[in-house]
Amino acid sequence: MFSKKNYKLLPASIVMGLLVSSFVVLQEVHADITSFGRQSATQVGGFGRNAVGGSQADATHIYTVNSRQTLLKALGQSTNDVPKIIYLSGTIDMTKDSQGRTLTEDDYAQGTGYHLESYLTAYNPSTWGKKKVSGQQEINRLAAQRKQAEQIEVKVPANTTIIGLPGASFVGGNLILQKNNIIVRNITFETPYDDFPQWDPTDERTGNWNSQYDAISVQGASNVWLDHNTFDDGRYRDSQNGTYFGREYQHHDGMTDITNGADNITISDSVYRNHDKTMLIGNSDSKTSDTGKLHVTLVRNLFQNTVQRTPRVRFGDVQVINNFYQNDGTSTYQFKYAWGLGKKAQINAKNNVFVIAKKSPVAIINKFKGTQLSDDGTIFNTKFVSAASISHTSPTTSTLGWSGPLIASKQLPESILQTAGSGVLK
Repeated sequence: MFSKKNYKLLPASIVMGLLVSSFVVLQEVHADITSFGRQSATQVGGFGRNAVGGSQADATHIYTVNSRQTLLKALGQSTNDVPKIIYLSGTIDMTKDSQGRTLTEDDYAQGTGYHLESYLTAYNPSTWGKKKVSGQQEINRLAAQRKQAEQIEVKVPANTTIIGLPGASFVGGNLILQKNNIIVRNITFETPYDDFPQWDPTDERTGNWNSQYDAISVQGASNVWLDHNTFDDGRYRDSQNGTYFGREYQHHDGMTDITNGADNITISDSVYRNHDKTMLIGNSDSKTSDTGKLHVTLVRNLFQNTVQRTPRVRFGDVQVINNFYQNDGTSTYQFKYAWGLGKKAQINAKNNVFVIAKKSPVAIINKFKGTQLSDDGTIFNTKFVSAASISHTSPTTSTLGWSGPLIASKQLPESILQTAGSGVLK
């Protein structure tokens, strides 16, 4: 099995920039990018149309950052609600310490008593059985995981715009959005890698390994716009992890998860690539407080070689408009389904296109206690289909309510491949 430490010796898919420790108030931001920092979500619309982020920032609250340390300084504390625009330059590698040294699982585990071999021995299904893990080895794992979280998690305060300059990337970190009015644009994300997955014997029939951290976690925030970003597992593909207890030792969680009553979100013109559990909207069947929230618009995004959850919805009212789903069947990320219809979810879909090798239209939908779906203009492998009819769902009680531009389904793939993802805004 590849370990993460050994795999780091392989060529990176994202070029790592030099780490510069200086903190710079904006002076020479790329001339063509500055106007994007002042934009709000009004132009794209959807449920997140009221997000203005830090677009009203004065000159003293506009920053260019090029490291983990300078990013944290620019953001300030999570209570810092002063409007601010933060431009990312180069590679922000959240796994590097202040001296530029990449931290590993050994660094986080030091002093916690965690050892993978001991963990595997303690919770071997042949002796532990099917009950939830508990005891000293799980306590040790959690302690090591908390140390990693302190390094890679970033809480973004309210009234903030974070926008990448050309070529900007955010590597191995988790942006957490718990405050309102946030915009994140034009950044390539290499999804974070949990060094300490948990074994859950109760997950599915034979148990599963589960991880923490998303590239972006929207946890309770309202008025959020995520635009022209690219998300990819990058150097650390799931297929490199090997197996324990007969299950893949998975180190990734989501790419963009929207939970805890988050509301009024638009995700536009972005690329989600090479990942399994891509986007969760609503984190639990028991979270009834999410009722009436989780209004999310997905518009003009590319989902390429993703496995599932694009999105997987509970309680939410989700618009899925002009998205392109592509999986050629040769990737190690094998397509399972696109839209997961969970408890009390509603999905309104319009003009979406699927090019999925070795699959039939029934794979569009996976029903998880959900029954409400309306779709129109859906193409699956060159043919118009009705996902709602195929999955025997009921129409949504909410209407699509989309007043923005709409691309005809047959023209969609070419358009999305040209316009989605980071690097398009220049």
